[in-house]
Amino acid sequence: MKIGELGDQCGVTTKTIRYYESIGLLDEPTRTTSGYRDYGDDAVERLRFVRDAQATGLSLAEIASVLELKSSGERSCAHTMSLLDSHLAAIDEQIAQLTAARGELAAMAERARALDPSSCTDANRCQVISEARSA
Repeated sequence: MKIGELGDQCGVTTKTIRYYESIGLLDEPTRTTSGYRDYGDDAVERLRFVRDAQATGLSLAEIASVLELKSSGERSCAHTMSLLDSHLAAIDEQIAQLTAARGELAAMAERARALDPSSCTDANRCQVISEARSA
């Protein structure tokens, strides 16, 4: 199949396919006598895997590391699980940071509700922010 057909089947652009080829995520396809790329069903499976792996949050370099293991005949499950665990830990850290930030903002909003807007006389600062920073 031609590059456009592959892209349509997998929901990616031809530019993306060419890029994946250039970085080794997809094997260079055979060419027709007229020079067109000619992809087989294995390219569909590989491209779908790359797309699905990206959807989990894996980077292209991480996906390449999984594919390298598979290409060399090794099992990739432990490596993949390690990558996923690393991403889970990063997400947990982001959630903790966002939860803390939300708590600070909620406390600031609560303090802001108690302030008298007419007492805000500093032309360069908002008392809501200033009071929160000094608390």
